[in-house]
Amino acid sequence: MTTAPDPEQVLTQTLRADRGRILAALIARVRDFQLAEDALQDAAASALIHWTNAGLPDRPEAWLIRVAFRKAIDHLRQSTRSVAQTAALTILARDEASEDPDVIPDDRLRLIFTCCHPALDAKSRVALTLRTIAGLTTAEIARAFLDHEPTMAQRLTRAKIRIREAGIPYAVPGPEDWAERLQSVLTVIYLIFNEGYSASSGARPMRISLCEEAIFLARMLDGLTPGTAEVEGLLALMLLTHARRDGRFDPAGGFVELDAQSTAAWDSAMIGEGLAVLDQAVARLNAGPYQVQAAISALNVTGRQAGTVDWRQILLLYDTLWRLQPSPVVRLNRAVALAKVAGPGRALEEMAELAGDLADYQPYLATLADFLAQTGSPETEAAYARAIAISPPAQAQFLQLRCLAWVNLGLREKKGRA
Repeated sequence: MTTAPDPEQVLTQTLRADRGRILAALIARVRDFQLAEDALQDAAASALIHWTNAGLPDRPEAWLIRVAFRKAIDHLRQSTRSVAQTAALTILARDEASEDPDVIPDDRLRLIFTCCHPALDAKSRVALTLRTIAGLTTAEIARAFLDHEPTMAQRLTRAKIRIREAGIPYAVPGPEDWAERLQSVLTVIYLIFNEGYSASSGARPMRISLCEEAIFLARMLDGLTPGTAEVEGLLALMLLTHARRDGRFDPAGGFVELDAQSTAAWDSAMIGEGLAVLDQAVARLNAGPYQVQAAISALNVTGRQAGTVDWRQILLLYDTLWRLQPSPVVRLNRAVALAKVAGPGRALEEMAELAGDLADYQPYLATLADFLAQTGSPETEAAYARAIAISPPAQAQFLQLRCLAWVNLGLREKKGRA
């Protein structure tokens, strides 16, 4: 006997997989971020009741779009908004009723460019896109920015109001506006990927759907602007990184560091595609930060597949990246390469200069603990404790095992001397 799907579970899965696409389709119609979000929330509440009583629709995402659109019209009729706007939406609803319900236009790219309009400050562009396209919660976005949740909530609200009041068009910009908007779009896509690759919250250490969403958007952007080196660089970087997804965790869910990963678990087809895209980008002789990061990732991947990593070349690439994009995180990653070339003691000198900027940054604290352990510092155990305290579960367990191994090594050495 087959058990009927649970409506609540189907709704959760649908929103997790397609929320960005659904919301983009709604915003394309109603031209109001908050109205679209409110309407989708109302439609989701109705879905639990309707799907429980009448059964699941063939296309849950199409059902949610249609019902949310009707909810938006109801919101407008009950508000003090323009009668003409409500009438226009009502006509649009009648036109859409005759369309194929299985055909849902993908408006996510238009939504990203709307969120990345120069009328918004850079931080608001990224935050709003993460909220609408990727479906991240306000708390998750605040963590990504090392910000307070109430502050981020206010920023998101102001951004939505700004778009409405400024009449920012819901469209992909023309060539004359492309350059100033492209960098924000690339940043947004990469942050979506990073949130999926190292989830800042939740039980799962990875959110594969977010990684795939970011890669999908990069492919879409590449198709829209063929031959743009930095778009290709970002796509290559994400492909080369995501290709290692199955090697990052053991069967029990434990974190596996890059040096210990089995290259056999990596996606060789995706690696091949990433290397080919990177070659195309580099051949355009227009270097940018994403191409350099992709080149670093390529050396890490191909080097481990061949059994040796060219750390001197990676260090030189980090020097180039620092010139293009000076930031504490770039300098931290450079310190890792420096440790491989000149030893952990030299890298610790670099780390000391980053303490103020990255004091609460988990990768910094974990790297610092590892360097201290390699030099035999008595501060090692305390450093691991600080890193473990702010690590996601899988990484926390991994660091706890490392710390325990270091402590046991020290005890054995003491016994040996005795």
